[in-house]
Amino acid sequence: MAHATRIGLVTSGSLLEGLTARLDERYEIERLRVGQFMVVQGRHNRFFSMLTDVQLAATSLSILADPPDDEHPLLREILAGRNTYGTFKLTPQLMLPEDSLETPRPVKTIPAHFAPIYEASEDDFGLVFGAEGDGKFQMGTPLDMDVPVCIDLARFVERSNGVFGKSGTGKSFLTRLLLCGVIKHNAASNLIFDMHSEYGWSGTTEDKIQEVKGLSQLFPGQVYIYSLDPESSRRRGVKYDGEITIGLNEIRVDDILLLQDALNLNPTAAESAFICAQRFGDDWIQKLRELDTEQLKEFVESTGANMSSMSALSRKLAQLEQLKFVTRKSSQSSIRQIIDALLAGKNVVVEFGQYRSELAYMLVSNILTRLIYDEWVRRTETFLATKKSSDKPPQLMITIEEAHNFLTPSLAKQTIFGKIARELRKYSVTLLVVDQRPSSIDNEVMSQLGSRITALLNDDRDIDAVFMGVGGSKGLKTVLASLDSRQQAMMLGHAVPMPVVMRTRAYDKAFYEAMMQGNRRGPSSRPRTPELIDQEADELF
Repeated sequence: MAHATRIGLVTSGSLLEGLTARLDERYEIERLRVGQFMVVQGRHNRFFSMLTDVQLAATSLSILADPPDDEHPLLREILAGRNTYGTFKLTPQLMLPEDSLETPRPVKTIPAHFAPIYEASEDDFGLVFGAEGDGKFQMGTPLDMDVPVCIDLARFVERSNGVFGKSGTGKSFLTRLLLCGVIKHNAASNLIFDMHSEYGWSGTTEDKIQEVKGLSQLFPGQVYIYSLDPESSRRRGVKYDGEITIGLNEIRVDDILLLQDALNLNPTAAESAFICAQRFGDDWIQKLRELDTEQLKEFVESTGANMSSMSALSRKLAQLEQLKFVTRKSSQSSIRQIIDALLAGKNVVVEFGQYRSELAYMLVSNILTRLIYDEWVRRTETFLATKKSSDKPPQLMITIEEAHNFLTPSLAKQTIFGKIARELRKYSVTLLVVDQRPSSIDNEVMSQLGSRITALLNDDRDIDAVFMGVGGSKGLKTVLASLDSRQQAMMLGHAVPMPVVMRTRAYDKAFYEAMMQGNRRGPSSRPRTPELIDQEADELF
């Protein structure tokens, strides 16, 4: 296969450490970019590789000891390419037998000395990443080319995944892109906990200047918005579909333990809470709060609990009653509506409005996810017994921001989110965890993530965490640390054939039109004519 430009020749390497190559003297070293996609042409195989490092070298140290200065440009030209030259390192990720009609497969060997290395062509990208459509969704383009880099949505949703990057690098936009792809191709139902009101209705760019459209606007009839703060939703002009309330009777002891830091509970609070739940059942919070001093004293004496600990627990739980969406009892009608929508293949965004505290976010997210997960487990077990496809629940992906709040080493084994991450696709429920500090997430959870889409990270611990459980990641860490702070990300894992650095797809009018084209609409909607599509796209601005 012909390639446009030769870059260099393989000079050494190993399967474990990767390849070292000498740069062709006619190829300027400053054209090389860490993360660049290259093709090594072996005698029997083509090796699809990623550039991981660039170095300067010389044939003799004496040349470097007495280098030519600016007054001798001719001498520099004479030395360049032969006596002084560039080298680079690359890691083969996939190999394909020459003239084979198979798909590329994992690397099992390396090319011989002096195998030529070429810039990747558009055909190479198409061969490895495929074209958009048939379950594949474009996430961006290579750094040096204008060809699509696609993700396999079916493989993406069948495992839990992560979106990482420091603040301001575009995590929310990466998440929007992924959610749009999943919804557009009906790859899964989505439950999205929208802590900062960025996904359901209109949001803003990272610089807070330009407004961008939310999922409900791009996919009318397919995305429902449920609000914890209807007043805030109305002020922002959000067309929400329902209001969520949480009953005190729905809060379990495990939910309170998750909120131990947010409620500032003492170490003995767990024991006191379990005593109350054992005595009062589901209404344990309300009944504990209703006890006056004498009644509380009698209760402590009868159960053998600690008076000061029980009194402190009662006072701290008063913070829950200050949240307007928390009621004494809940009919669960809104939660039932959410479950029914998700079972029907729809998508639900939970908006928090003014309730952006750690307490509100963790409480609601954990309780809703636990109730919905219980439904999916019940239906999956029914399906396994009946073998009827109608009993099988649809694939569900749950998106959580600030994921470390639920998945720290101390909490990952207690929260429903940790349970989902560990069980993978057993019950057709997976997570999309979004966080700027992946090092705060439990190592076991990180190692279970199928795919990771990562923007710039600077902290070495966060970079190490992203590659938890990933083999051959030494060179990839260097690539990740070299990303630009905007519109660049690395994708790797189960949903892409090989790690790739990309310029992320623009979230603009052209993207809106692509998402709207062919969307399913409600029965009362107007026919989707080309003129209507153009009109709706214009209305988005």
